[in-house]
Amino acid sequence: MNNDRTQIGMGPGATLQGAPTVALDPNRTQMAPPPTPGGMGGVPGGSPLALSVRVGARVADAGQRTRQHVVTQVTAVGSGGGVGGQRLPVNVALVIDRSGSMEGAPLEYVKQACAYVVDMLTPNDVLSIVTFEETVDVLMAARRVTDPGLIKQHIARIVAGNTTNLFDGLYAGASQVAAVPMQGYVTRVLLLTDGEPTAGLRDFQSIVNQVGDLKAKGITVTALGFGPEYNEELMAGIARRSGGNYYHIERPEMIPDVFRREMEQVLGVTARNLRLTFQLPVGAMVSQVFGSPPNFGPRTAEIALGDLEQGATVTKVWEMDWEARTPGTYRVAKAVLSFENGSTGRTETLTANAVVEFSRDAAKIAAGADPLVAQEVQVARASRDLERTMMGMRTQQISVAQVTQSLERTQALLTQQGRIAEAQEVAQAAQAARRGDTNNLDKTLIGTIYHLDQGKRGR
Repeated sequence: MNNDRTQIGMGPGATLQGAPTVALDPNRTQMAPPPTPGGMGGVPGGSPLALSVRVGARVADAGQRTRQHVVTQVTAVGSGGGVGGQRLPVNVALVIDRSGSMEGAPLEYVKQACAYVVDMLTPNDVLSIVTFEETVDVLMAARRVTDPGLIKQHIARIVAGNTTNLFDGLYAGASQVAAVPMQGYVTRVLLLTDGEPTAGLRDFQSIVNQVGDLKAKGITVTALGFGPEYNEELMAGIARRSGGNYYHIERPEMIPDVFRREMEQVLGVTARNLRLTFQLPVGAMVSQVFGSPPNFGPRTAEIALGDLEQGATVTKVWEMDWEARTPGTYRVAKAVLSFENGSTGRTETLTANAVVEFSRDAAKIAAGADPLVAQEVQVARASRDLERTMMGMRTQQISVAQVTQSLERTQALLTQQGRIAEAQEVAQAAQAARRGDTNNLDKTLIGTIYHLDQGKRGR
């Protein structure tokens, strides 16, 4: 018996043979696990996450190979990260560039931002502070935040130095995070720089590869680039490889607000180390996942989703191929989400099915499209359009007017689809293009592309 096929001819809403009697909506086939003790607020006794699956075409042509899209959404539905709705404690390292170019207003705003971080933490949290120029200084080793005033005194003593030893500074901060047992903590390294690495390890690919090793040890890095001179490809690569966030900070007065936004995300984490796997029957294949190159195994494709904070949703678009089949209703993928529950510390799983009816009825096939999936595909493809626009600008293959027109079209699409933050970033990039500011154009677009690839939306 084919366990991925429902009874022939039953159509959408049928039950899987050998499974409990559960109505299968071919667009949303959420299958929640039984309630477990110690659940999060908002889901009494249940999971802090919800998983859903939507298929781009509810009905496929049974007589030929089909390429289609499947959209998965994971939402943090709990009310907080810890037991009783309390947030999870955090283990944060601030890694601050104090090279000569940071002297003056930038460094003063950095000090203000670091003081804001201290004020957001409690004695349950762990903080360390590392500064770097040509040399690296551990300004404050990892310790609980029991004396905020003393920590701020340390911060106030930061002074500008010389060159930029970014890699050694990053690794010193990661070592401080690793010095504290990570069980029960949300870990994060916040790396801020305004320039290219000019001392220590400077090779782009080597740095990014080393950051991958940090992620394997459970350490996430958020990369904050300030001003016009830092390497946006490097900073976005660090964030992407470690599962953190990337920010472009155009002006020094923006630094405190960006630190605050990042810390609000860190403090709101409800589930950690999310991984989403498609288990595939014979005749079904994943060709790509937009923004997240999958790891392939025998009849599986898996992506990492990082941590998820309260109220956030992460959406991923999977491009799949299905072979021709005998008419009937089939499961074309089983989505399995694994994660660490912030309330219990246990690893949990959720599952959902992607179900498709295969038919030879042309009218039925034509009527089966899901417009919501089509919208998500448009947003996912907008990221690739921005990449092409950016490369065209860099290689002077398209004019400033063409760049502006392309960005305005993308801005309109993102606005229409409710991606307001990304639409605003594209508008800023268009303004930079009009004034010939290629530095801010590139840095802003790299950030927008990264955010679209993440697929995450807040509350």
